Amino acid sequence: MKSITRVLISPILLAGAFAHLNASEPADSIQPATQQERAGHSFACCDYTSGKVLIVSADGKVTWEHPAAHCNDLWVLPNGNLLFGTGHGVKEVNRNKEVIFSYESKSEIYACQRLPNGNTFIAECNAGRLIEVDPKGQLVKQIRLLPEGKDGGHGYMRNARKLKNGHYLVTHYAESVVRQYDSEGAPITEFAAPGGPHSAIRLPNGNTLIACGDQNKEPAHVFECDPQGNTVWQVTSEDLPGIHLAFMSGLQRLPNGNTVMTNWLGHGRLGTAPHAIEVTPDKKVVWTFADHEAMKTISTIQLLDIPGDVTQGEILH
Repeated sequence: MKSITRVLISPILLAGAFAHLNASEPADSIQPATQQERAGHSFACCDYTSGKVLIVSADGKVTWEHPAAHCNDLWVLPNGNLLFGTGHGVKEVNRNKEVIFSYESKSEIYACQRLPNGNTFIAECNAGRLIEVDPKGQLVKQIRLLPEGKDGGHGYMRNARKLKNGHYLVTHYAESVVRQYDSEGAPITEFAAPGGPHSAIRLPNGNTLIACGDQNKEPAHVFECDPQGNTVWQVTSEDLPGIHLAFMSGLQRLPNGNTVMTNWLGHGRLGTAPHAIEVTPDKKVVWTFADHEAMKTISTIQLLDIPGDVTQGEILH
């Protein structure tokens, strides 16, 4: 077993004084978004609370949806099909709503990923298992992060990704840490993530982008840290006048350096803030989306106007 390196993240910096606003919009004119603002994105998303996955057009209209109880992760595959979690399973569904792939589990599932070889990576929360299954749903690899038979509970892990080098990046929500494991499941590096990490992305420069919730009354935030754990960028409610960050869940880093974040509005905050927010590196808000009638809580998002093959890691989501 390799030894684990614990990396401590510095406390959240309140940098509201340095927030950059659009010069045509004075700070006192910015209000919580209730609809799509500026030029829109087309996207797919999960509504965890309503139990469905949706496709939304660039003008903010829902054009497709499918039931998906407690869905927390999704991908739009190169063939146009959607791969998503179903609370206790994973499905791939085409636009005609035909099921192409299905996997069921006794464990809660919050993360899935289609791999380059056609297999599907799945993280089983309660069981503490990282598994890969073939297109027929047969197990081809498993890594146990917990002893067999031990129940890690509802909060053991949320999002997880298999990296290009065969390692795994896992958000351990209840422990408020993000860990990287090697290909055999040995922990390598650990990043503290106050508030409970929901999603983590390994960026091409080696940094890690992390979205955190509201656990232990910590302020929800998104931050990027380098391999040594130093915070190099972050955004909180203090940086975005008129926008409250409730519980940060999904992430996508765009080729232009902007970050799209989903703002999960559970825990008694339905309808109180935008579902999705796009910010520039200097924390200027350039797009928000909210439709509180069509959906309640967005847990993850993938923009459809950003080209790239998700099975080859070309979408940072």
